[in-house]
Amino acid sequence: MRTIWLNLLLSTALAASAGQALAGETRARQILDRFEHANQWRDHVMVAAHRAGSMQAGKTLYAENSLAAVEGSIAIGAEIVEVDIRRSKDGELIVMHDSWLDRTTTCKGEVINYTLAELKRCRLVIEGTHAVTNETVSTLREMLMTTRDRILINLDNKLEVGDLPGMIAVARDLGMAEQVIVKENLWNQNRIITVKAAMAAAGGGFQFMPIIADDAVHDAGFASTVDHAFAPGAIELINWRAGAETLTETGGPLFSTRMRAEAVRGDWHIWADTYAIVN
Repeated sequence: MRTIWLNLLLSTALAASAGQALAGETRARQILDRFEHANQWRDHVMVAAHRAGSMQAGKTLYAENSLAAVEGSIAIGAEIVEVDIRRSKDGELIVMHDSWLDRTTTCKGEVINYTLAELKRCRLVIEGTHAVTNETVSTLREMLMTTRDRILINLDNKLEVGDLPGMIAVARDLGMAEQVIVKENLWNQNRIITVKAAMAAAGGGFQFMPIIADDAVHDAGFASTVDHAFAPGAIELINWRAGAETLTETGGPLFSTRMRAEAVRGDWHIWADTYAIVN
């Protein structure tokens, strides 16, 4: 499907398109241009690296949400890295998918029970091989600085909607707000109002990508409502129904021809979350 986004690292061919941009632009600015002008890049599949891109070609090469994984994703031409944000006991924004440390670090217990100094004594572990790396838990600031001018960074908020302004504040302090994509699930008008309030509190200058999942939304027309509310550069679509079974021939309620028409009409990318589809 030529118009969808893949959430897997598929090839190194993406880097070639960067040469079309004006000389002197950073790589991140070139990628942002593709993100902001979906219809101009409708034949281009943008690639996002899940949990910083720890897995490549079916093999886990890096610890997830690690700086090493980000470097690997940049090296093979990914355009966006997705990382997960939580808080330490002393309120620092850190990069960690799970609420517990057991699976991905040498420490045990809940993230919220550790101060940043204590988290810095934990070492990241490569899932599958259980190899212990020299890398420790990153702060959001450290992760952002690693991506500066090189790649867009998608912050998956594992906290509350009200925590988004704090994340944007860190990026803005580094002069990196425009490189940041934040996302939140939307399923009805009340949720749209709640998220819009958080977006207003965060100020402008960053990208917001709504998430629509087909366990809660059964009509592609809802994307038009979301588009009018936020005018996003992309909308993430998730196939959760029936245990994330294989998509139907028509694509189901979200991955349908109508949804593709909505995307063209609104000039936004369809971000296909393939993690749920291929597990």
